Amino acid sequence: MGDKIHQLLESTPEVINVGLELFARAVRQQGGQVHEIEWKPPLVEPDQRALALFNDPTIAAANSEAVTRMMRAQPVVVDVARARDVIPGMTDRTFLHAGPPIDWDHASGPLRGALIGAMLFEGFASTPEEAMRKLESGFIELAPNHEHSAVGPMAGVISPSMPVYITVNANGTNRAYTNFNEGIGKVMRMGAYAPEVIDRLRWISEVLAPLIGQALRRSGGIDLRNIIAQALQMGDECHNRNKAATSLFYREIAPYLVECDAPASDIAAVLRFINSNDHFFVNLAMVAAKVMADAAHGIPGSSLVTTLSRNGTEFGIRVSGLGDHWFTAPANVPRGLFFPGFGPEDANPDIGDSTITETAGFGGFALAGAPAIVQFIGGTPADAVRATLEMYEITVAEHEIFRIPALDFRGTPVGIDLRAVIRTGILPFIDTGIAHREPGIGQVGAGVVRPPARCFTDAYQAFQQQYLAHHALTTDARREE
Repeated sequence: MGDKIHQLLESTPEVINVGLELFARAVRQQGGQVHEIEWKPPLVEPDQRALALFNDPTIAAANSEAVTRMMRAQPVVVDVARARDVIPGMTDRTFLHAGPPIDWDHASGPLRGALIGAMLFEGFASTPEEAMRKLESGFIELAPNHEHSAVGPMAGVISPSMPVYITVNANGTNRAYTNFNEGIGKVMRMGAYAPEVIDRLRWISEVLAPLIGQALRRSGGIDLRNIIAQALQMGDECHNRNKAATSLFYREIAPYLVECDAPASDIAAVLRFINSNDHFFVNLAMVAAKVMADAAHGIPGSSLVTTLSRNGTEFGIRVSGLGDHWFTAPANVPRGLFFPGFGPEDANPDIGDSTITETAGFGGFALAGAPAIVQFIGGTPADAVRATLEMYEITVAEHEIFRIPALDFRGTPVGIDLRAVIRTGILPFIDTGIAHREPGIGQVGAGVVRPPARCFTDAYQAFQQQYLAHHALTTDARREE
């Protein structure tokens, strides 16, 4: 025994580390070898009565149905119209916003800035000060985009007169709407409302949107799923990187644009705007994802997460089998790279509906196929691969259409399973833009973030209660028979 102990003390230690990197780092610092096993404790210790829900075949079948509907939804953008004319439930004073429900008193800086900008755009106010007074008085009705079949990036504000894309599910009956992308930097979706921001919104409304609408009608509709599938194989993840997708959309729309009945100068300006804005497609990626996710929503017994969204104050999720109830918690602050002159102290908590892309199986979930994105959000290409591989642990399928060449054309992880998040302790990985915490400034960087765990633990408790109640009713019915 003594010889063995002596031999052990004189040899280089070789350690298996489970969980915390802190322990592995300490061994390496002492010259030891470490074999790491990734493990995290479950977010909730399941009640003994509910352990069966992790292996219940009826839940698995419901999730299979939900994710199949999500993957096979075929979003086609067909037209453009004014928001109040097509978005369900929208009135002349309805302002939609990203994330779960919120009021002016609790709105973050970028959301307040975007609402001020929308007031100026609509002509409801002539100065920012007047806009703020009216917003404080309840002049408009605030409502989440997601509750009106819509999505919007960052602050996500859609006001009644704004033009929106109309996107239909060619393989179903649902449809969704989104606004137009303004570019990056000082833009309304990031909370800016300077005169040049409002002028750009008016040009989009008066020139860009009508021409895009006319071109879409001429085209008979453009298949967004097909563009996303191609772009994922060309280095995009279609959330923070949309260079390939924008180029593909440009190729699709350009022939129809040049045929439009409009001044050549306007057509040229539209083509230049799309060409100069590498993020032009992100709104279209989002509305495509919304069509896909909504196709999977409302399936009884399904634990599939069909909404991930944030309003700059709270993060919210919705689950297919739990209807339209939001489960919310304070949003986390992204970490990443900042534009010159800005730093982490300037960052607002996470904001935007754009996490619908991760919900539908791309965005941060497809990071392994977009190594260049790390130049914008920070990290390394190896980090990007690890992020995607980790997401397979919390999803129910590999996408039939969205594939990643770097992973031997493996399908992207799709269909976030609430139960898997709880069981593994792994939270969805999101890459995102970063807005300044004060209204009126705009974008200050880009980075990565994860949702707060409480959204999932609260949703799990509700799902467990529903499961146990259903199980009790089923058992009672069988006894009566």
